[in-house]
Amino acid sequence: MAQFNPPRLPDEAVAGLADQLPEVAERCVAAITAEVPGYAGALSGEPGELIEEAVQQALAGFLRLAGGPQGSDPSTPMRPALDGAYALGQGEARSGRSMDALLAAYRVGARVSWRELSTAAVDVGIDAATIARFAELVFAYIDALSAASVAGHSDELATEGRVRERRRERLAGELLAGREEEVLVTLAERAEWPPPLSLTAVLLPADAAASVMSTLGANCLRAADDWSDADLAVLLVPDLHGLARRRLLKTLRHTSAVVGPTRPWTHVTSSWQRAVKAHELGLATGQTPLDTEDHLADLVLQSDRDALQDLRIRALAPLTDLPPATADRLGETLRSWLLHQGRRDAVAADLHVHAQTVRYRMTQIRELFGDRLDDPSKVLDILIALQPKTVDNP
Repeated sequence: MAQFNPPRLPDEAVAGLADQLPEVAERCVAAITAEVPGYAGALSGEPGELIEEAVQQALAGFLRLAGGPQGSDPSTPMRPALDGAYALGQGEARSGRSMDALLAAYRVGARVSWRELSTAAVDVGIDAATIARFAELVFAYIDALSAASVAGHSDELATEGRVRERRRERLAGELLAGREEEVLVTLAERAEWPPPLSLTAVLLPADAAASVMSTLGANCLRAADDWSDADLAVLLVPDLHGLARRRLLKTLRHTSAVVGPTRPWTHVTSSWQRAVKAHELGLATGQTPLDTEDHLADLVLQSDRDALQDLRIRALAPLTDLPPATADRLGETLRSWLLHQGRRDAVAADLHVHAQTVRYRMTQIRELFGDRLDDPSKVLDILIALQPKTVDNP
C-alpha cells in the first residue's frame, strides 16, 4: 500500500500509546452512540463490547504500522485490520444500518481517535514534526478502513439482494404452480415478502418488464422466464383494486400486455391461467394492454373452439347456401335485432341503414329461420354463433 509512508515511532512511544487503546476505544464507541442516530442505543451490552474490541484491534494495527521499520511494506500490519473492517461493513449491512450511518461512525471515530492519540503522543514526548506526519497517517488509515467497510457493506447488500431476488422468483413460481397456502406463507417469509390481500397476473413483453416493475414497487414479483414464452414476462402485482387497476393499465399503455383478474394472493394461478388463455386466443392486438375483465364473454365462448365452430355450423345452417356477402349481411342484421330486442329504429341506427332496409332483411331472415326464432334455446345458440370472430378465431 504505497500511499502510506508512516513515521517511525520509538518503541517506548508505541508502548505508551498502546496503553491508551482501551480507553480510546471506549470513548470512540461512546461518541458514536451519542452522535450518530443509527447507533443510538445499539452499542450497549455485548454489541458495544464487540465494537470496542474491533476498534482496539484496528488501533493496534495502526500502532504496528506506525512502529514498524522505516520503509517496510505497510500491507503486512494493515491486512488484518482491513479484513476486520470489511467484516464490520458486512455485519452492519446485516444489522440494517445504512452506509451513511457507517461512514458517519467512521468520521466520529477518526476525530475522537486523533484527539486521544495526539494527546497521548505529546505526553510520551513525540516531537511536533513527527506528530504532523502521525496525523496524516491516522486519517489515511481511517480512510482505508472506512473504504474496506463500505466495500463489505455494499457486497453484503448485493449478496442479500441476489438471494432475496432468487427467493422471490421461486415464490412466484410456486404461486403460479398453485402450491398449498402453508408452503406459500413459508416461502414468503423466507423471501422477506409481505403477503398482500390479492395478486394480479400480468403478461407483458419481456423487454418492458424492468421499467414497469420499477413503477409498481418492491413487492411486485417476477416469475422465472420458463413460466412464459421467450419474449414474454410474468409479473404478479399486489392489490390492484379500483383506481390501482386503472393506473396499471395506464402504465402499460403502448404495450401488448394482458392483465388477468385479481385473486386472493394464494390463488393467483387462476389469474395467470386466464391471462395466458387470452394471449393464446390472440385477444390482445397491437400496442394496447388488454384487461381480461373486459373480455369475459370472448374467453368463455372461445374456450372450446371446436365446439364453437360446430355450434356456428348448426345454428347458422339456414344461411349456408347464400352468397357469403349476403350471409354476412343478414347475420349482422339478425345479431343486432336480437341484441336490440327487435327495436327496428335502434337496429337501423346500429347498422347505419334505413329502417325499411331492416324490415326487408328481417323478412328474409324469418323466411330462412322459420320457427327457430321463436325457440329461446335456439335463439341463444344463434346469438352465440353470431359473436364476432377474433383474428385467430376459426
